[in-house]
Amino acid sequence: MIFTPEQVACVCEVLLQSGCMDRLAGFLRTLPPPPPPPSLYSSSSSSPCPGEQESVLKAKAAVAFHQGLFTDLYTLLEGFPFSPRSHPLLQQLWLRAHYMEAERQRGRPLGAVGKYRVRRKFPLPHTIWDGEETSYCFKEKSRSTLRKWYRHNPYPSTREKRELAGATGLTTTQVSNWFKNRRQRDRTTDVNGFLISNSGGTSAEIHPSSDDFTPPGSPHPLYHCPPPPPLSHPPRPLLHMCRGLH
Repeated sequence: MIFTPEQVACVCEVLLQSGCMDRLAGFLRTLPPPPPPPSLYSSSSSSPCPGEQESVLKAKAAVAFHQGLFTDLYTLLEGFPFSPRSHPLLQQLWLRAHYMEAERQRGRPLGAVGKYRVRRKFPLPHTIWDGEETSYCFKEKSRSTLRKWYRHNPYPSTREKRELAGATGLTTTQVSNWFKNRRQRDRTTDVNGFLISNSGGTSAEIHPSSDDFTPPGSPHPLYHCPPPPPLSHPPRPLLHMCRGLH
């Protein structure tokens, strides 16, 4: 069966998002080798557009990471200018691969300091980073959007997680894990982070501890529930691109 470039891109995206790495690797093996880049004087329009080519390269990078072929992964990530929507996933692949290599060399898991040194030694290439400061692959504006939503609702629905993923450029899994970790931090704060001073056994003064993930001056989510922030970039469904695939 012969697929159009648009269908190939669609299948790659769907299998990648579903986490079916073995099926994705098998599908990539069925594809013909990519055509050589067109010359400056070529008028051919048969080569795939950059978006379709990017979906295939992103899928190949994910498969290379899954198979432990880190040299191939680095070559792929450094050899194509990926669009910002692909950066969060590819940045994680880049960093996790370098972490795993460092752990193999040292024979022990990396701590926070070890990971920081790896990030300094192997900075993100410009092909998967737009120069904006990140914190563990989360851009500050993405984190700000998640914080605002968390103050409104710490338990977003599946649909809301997809909308947040589209608005922040993260994956749905990253959004879900962020809310899960944030709720866990707040539960720990509720138990251990409040200083209760009891005078005479009849009154207590409670001082909430600060949260480094909450902007200064932000109200505690228990007492203030502003309306949810608008999500200006709703997720784009993938399956509508797959017309004709059976």
